Amino acid sequence: MKKKVAKTKTTSTKAKKPTSIYSRAGEQYHTYLKPGDIGEYVIVPGDPKRCAKIAKYFDDAKFVADYREFVTYTGKLLGKKVSVCSTGIGGPSASIAMEELANVGGKYFIRVGTCGGMQLKVKTDDIVIAQGAVRMEGTSKEYAPIEWPAVADFELVKALDQASKNLKYTSHVGVVECKDSFYGQHVPEKSPVSYELIHKWNAWCALGCLASEMESAALFVVANAIGVKAATVLHVVANQERSKKGLKNPISEDTDKAIKVAIEAIKILIKNNS
Repeated sequence: MKKKVAKTKTTSTKAKKPTSIYSRAGEQYHTYLKPGDIGEYVIVPGDPKRCAKIAKYFDDAKFVADYREFVTYTGKLLGKKVSVCSTGIGGPSASIAMEELANVGGKYFIRVGTCGGMQLKVKTDDIVIAQGAVRMEGTSKEYAPIEWPAVADFELVKALDQASKNLKYTSHVGVVECKDSFYGQHVPEKSPVSYELIHKWNAWCALGCLASEMESAALFVVANAIGVKAATVLHVVANQERSKKGLKNPISEDTDKAIKVAIEAIKILIKNNS
């Protein structure tokens, strides 16, 4: 009588298929967007509530998605499909937004945000157009060595500068400083590393930094890394350096000027690219 020989299980050496970055029936994981949902031109504000305000400048604007800090609308400008998608606060969420927007067709990105002035000439309600950014944040370090500069796309900077001139706004073009801690800027004395925060702030001011904000450095470096174009236009909320000197320094959170500059710049780009 033959003995039954137990079959031994063999372990497959075939590599498992990696999990796709697409999920939920082809939608991006965080933004819930899929190819066709957005245009090549995308405005990326931080505040989700700013999206509906920006979308009012589009023709035939339609709500597309809302998940976490990412709210998206799509419409048209000069007959060309355009979109707006919020990024939330800071570099990590901004990089997620840009990566996923690029995955579904975004090519030109204009950040519309707020900032605090650093030079005395940069006053409340002025416009700041960032041509470069100090990488005093962490996100960009996961895309490029620290020696790599965070610079905006020249074509987009020119369009923003021309748009501001067309609208006759007071604007400044130059370098901005990007950080990860809002309160590290405004109350650095509370931090155990206040010595570093204060000394570096003074250095950025001495070097001519126009303003401080939180997203541009990450967006510029990510754009370089993944092959898209990015630039930033900012509304100046106030300027703490003017307060230190006893100069007039009201607070304004009206971002209409910065939004109008971005809309005008996209129209310029569409005309130039047609």
